[in-house]
Parts: sequence; C-alpha cells; structure tokens
Amino acid sequence: MFAKKVLLIFFLFTCYITQAQNNSSSLVILGIAQDGGSPQMGCDKSCCITLWENNLFESVTSIGLIDNIENRFFFIDASPDITKQYQMLKSYASNATLGGIALTHAHIGHYSGLLFLGKESLGAKNISVYSMPKMSLFLENNGPWSQLIQEENIKINKLKNDSIQTLSKYISIKPILVPHRDEFSETVGYLIKGELKSALFLPDIDKWEKWDKKIEDFIENVDFAFIDGTFYNGYELPHRNIDEIPHPFVVETLERFKKLKKRDKKKVYFIHLNHTNPLLKPNNRITKEIIKRGYNIARTGMKFEL
Repeated sequence: MFAKKVLLIFFLFTCYITQAQNNSSSLVILGIAQDGGSPQMGCDKSCCITLWENNLFESVTSIGLIDNIENRFFFIDASPDITKQYQMLKSYASNATLGGIALTHAHIGHYSGLLFLGKESLGAKNISVYSMPKMSLFLENNGPWSQLIQEENIKINKLKNDSIQTLSKYISIKPILVPHRDEFSETVGYLIKGELKSALFLPDIDKWEKWDKKIEDFIENVDFAFIDGTFYNGYELPHRNIDEIPHPFVVETLERFKKLKKRDKKKVYFIHLNHTNPLLKPNNRITKEIIKRGYNIARTGMKFEL
C-alpha cells in the first residue's frame, strides 16, 4: 500500500513538472501586417476601402515572447502599434514586466515603436534593446533615438551574428544576417529557443536565392517558422517598381517549397503581409488554397508554447 502511494505521488509530481515545463515560455503573434499596416495610409482601393468603412485595422508585424516563470515578456521588433501590442502581451501575462526588445532592422515598422518608451509615453527605465552593431550605432548617433539612451529609457545590448543571446532562463535568441535593403542597419532574422521548442522569425528578406543559407535547413530544424510573406505575387503594386522593394513573393516560396516534407510545410506561417496581399483575409479563396496545401498564415493573437 505504501509503495502504491509513493508511486502515485511520484506520478503526480512528474505530471506537475511536465506541465510547468510545457508552460515555461510562449510566443504570441502581435501583428501580421507590413510596416504601413492595413488599411494603409492613402489607400482607397478595394483592399482597403471596406476596412476604412468598418474601422478594421491590422497591426504591424511583431511577436512577443513570454517567460512565465520569471514573469517577463519581450518584443521582437518595436512596431508603430507597440502601445496596443504591449497591452495584448499584458493580457497574456498580467503580472509580467517588459524585459527587453530585440530589433531586426531599421525600417519603420520594426523600430519606430521605441519612441513610446520615452518620457512622452511609458517613461521606461533602462529597458534592454538588443540590436546588431550597425543598428546600435544608428540608434546611438541619431535623434530622437539617442535621447532615449541619454535619458536612460533604454540601454543598448549589441548582438553578434550567429551568437546566442540569453533573454531569460527559458528564452534565448540568435540573430541570423539576411540580405535586405540595409540603408541604415543590418537586417536579421532570429532563431528563438524555449525550453522545449524553437522558432524562426524572419519577416524581411530580399529573395531566398540571394541568401548564402538555405531557408529549408532552418525550417527543418525548428518547430515553427514565421517567414516573409509580404507580397503574394508581383502584380499587387502596379503603380510602383516592385524591384525597388524586393521580397520573395509567396508564389515563389510555394514553388521553392514544393519538395518540402509535409511535416515541414506545417511549420511555415506567412507573416509581414502587405495591405494588398489577399492572405490578410482569412476567408479569401487564395488563403484557403494555401492552407489546403499544408501551410499556415499567421494571425494576430496566435499563441505557441515554447
């Protein structure tokens, strides 16, 4: 009888530990739109007009990482919608505090939200900003970002390519350089590791074939892959030279991924969608077709255990 009780206690304790491990950290999708959001400023085309009329807005791409043990959360990218996204993260972890922000690059949708850490808004104190060397220099030497440093709203933590940066006991990130329009900074994606699972966050790249690495290798070795889905095809912006804003079209990515194993296709989530991209609409025929082919579209509010 005593032995049975001991076994029962051991079983319950094991279940408790497993549950705690499963919930130690998580990833939350805070927005899925390209830098300009959706609907986009000045757009009165069919892709936006109904959204304006019905006051329907999609936040700019950002993800949140939550350490449920240390009660801290982190942003990857500080979007223009960071105020709303901060509150969303608090709804998932009400007792948690902001532990830091990692930046991918210096395009408006990815770092401009840092301004809300200043005295005009949050009035933050020494929030860690994780950034690559060129990105760090840009923040240090240009206002209004430099004021955030001088006022000690933020402190810069310089990253090294392909080197692990620990954010908390249960969460680490590793920046991976990718080719993109690097006017003011490098551009990186991040490999994110929790205690049990891992993810790739790569919202911006010029073209897969311009990279000296294979995206397929990364997908194979993570549990979730949130990748650049900015444009569905090359015909979305007929009034602009789309070669000046290069991204891998979703149709190109699908063609490249034709030989991916079924289990790897299920890991793929397209994110960073331009306001013209039909994948923004869940019930769109094209969206349904891509899901039928085994892929996913990231949606704001999705949560993934790490």
